[in-house]
Amino acid sequence: MNPREFWYYIGLYLLFNLVLTLFNKAVLDNFPYPYTLTAVHAAANVIGSTIARLYGLYTPAKLSNTEIVILVLFSTLYTINIAVSNLSLNLVTVPVHQIIRSLGPLFTMALSVPLLGSKFSIPKLISLLPVMIGIAIMTYGEIDYTIIGLVLTFAGTILAAIKTVVTNLMQTGQRFQLHPLDLLFRLSPLALIQCVGYALYTEEYFEVYKDLWPMPNVYKTVLLILLNGAIAFGLNVVSFVANKKVGPLTISVAANIKQVLTVILSFFFFEVAITGVSFSGIVVALLGGVWYGKVEYTEKKRALS
Repeated sequence: MNPREFWYYIGLYLLFNLVLTLFNKAVLDNFPYPYTLTAVHAAANVIGSTIARLYGLYTPAKLSNTEIVILVLFSTLYTINIAVSNLSLNLVTVPVHQIIRSLGPLFTMALSVPLLGSKFSIPKLISLLPVMIGIAIMTYGEIDYTIIGLVLTFAGTILAAIKTVVTNLMQTGQRFQLHPLDLLFRLSPLALIQCVGYALYTEEYFEVYKDLWPMPNVYKTVLLILLNGAIAFGLNVVSFVANKKVGPLTISVAANIKQVLTVILSFFFFEVAITGVSFSGIVVALLGGVWYGKVEYTEKKRALS
């Protein structure tokens, strides 16, 4: 893969990720039901990947019973990761949560070595530090946590790293080598069942049934939710393809950069205040992202020559 193609996939991943993040916030302000919204995302993935299959955009792989069990476990990992992240956020302050989550690239790197056989240079390892330090500065604030909250936050970060690495493994490994749309087609129904089950368990769906139709502009709200689901499908496709093309470590770094860009855009769209300390953290993190990109570009260019 040439460097131009590399930046194309990273740019596309960041664009979809930022649009969906800001869109989610706008939707949840009027429709405060996160598990239902996640179920809509899963349903959109089911519909989108099914249409793609009907149009012959990919050929489903034949899987053994063992491989199907692995897929079910992988889908469960996705759901557990979301649940642990949400639970930990209630037990630690946002700064603590963001600082620990910013360590994701280190866990991704550690997992990529044994699972994918990846090798990383010293310059690449060093280039990860400014992004993580910048996020720590950007999110600096009230540091408050419980021991169980700290454990869950680290667990959520490790689970997210496992998810990122295994997503790559299922598309590039010797056992699976699934097409991104095929992987999405197989995971989405399982994720939908799990999300619906959790929403029923928490009685969120009963609240939706009671509150949705009396809402002012209910049809506009429903239309926005459906559009949100379509964008979520687009993000999942782009995310899987980008993971396959550029690797899990770069995706993990891009996720950190997305945090920074989200704060910047929130300043313009949602009037979120940015202090001098936060601004300095943003600058450090973005410069770190540029540095990592330069190291990655140089190494890929050297590999092609």
